[in-house]
Amino acid sequence: MEVIVAPSYAGMSLRAAEVVCEAIRKEPELVLGLPTGATPVGMYRHLVAAYEGGQAGFSRVRTFNLDEYLGLAPEHPASYHTYMREHLLAHVNLAPQRTHIPNGASPDPETECRAYEEAIAGAGYLDLAVLGIGQNGHIGFNEPGAELRAEVHVACLGVETRRLAYEYWENAVANPFPSLEDFPDRAITMGMGTILQAKRILLLASGESKAQAVSQAVAGAITPHVPASFLRLHRDVTVLIDSEAASVL
Repeated sequence: MEVIVAPSYAGMSLRAAEVVCEAIRKEPELVLGLPTGATPVGMYRHLVAAYEGGQAGFSRVRTFNLDEYLGLAPEHPASYHTYMREHLLAHVNLAPQRTHIPNGASPDPETECRAYEEAIAGAGYLDLAVLGIGQNGHIGFNEPGAELRAEVHVACLGVETRRLAYEYWENAVANPFPSLEDFPDRAITMGMGTILQAKRILLLASGESKAQAVSQAVAGAITPHVPASFLRLHRDVTVLIDSEAASVL
């Protein structure tokens, strides 16, 4: 595991985009795993700029997102389908049939999970998985617990995970959730086994609120109580963080 500390969020975001662009240049048909949340927004901004400037092309890339909230249709403002359209998909030449995000509105979530796992396996698994990390050490929606699921599955969201996600919408101009109780409590997510099948992993973290989780992932015990710690079992992981996220390393 290689740890790279950038001096700022801006520097981390630029370097993350450079890693992705370099991977696409080496393998134009890259199978790319993509995250959501606040941390990768800067990376996506740089990827769009690279495409607009002619430094990157996505026409042959295939993408698989890590997760999606259960019960939210792709058009819902809080869905990760909407997030990806706003931050990347509407701005680059990624063909819709080459982008994959779990269908949170599926009437049969278990079948959706199996189909998503099969699609990832059919693509030969991920060449590069870009990940974020939660304050409690979760990866995707693999929450801390006594055990972790290997494959794509329906996950129950932790209380803190839901609260932090809801707070974003609570402060938004238009909040689609009347209260925290209305925020999704389950999601479809890649399991840790699926993630660890990736040939290469890039973990991003920003801010002091992530520092303890980063420290536990990088230097603590490998335990399901810190799902990100399982990344140390992988042969090729880069942890790219800003100085605040590195503050307790």
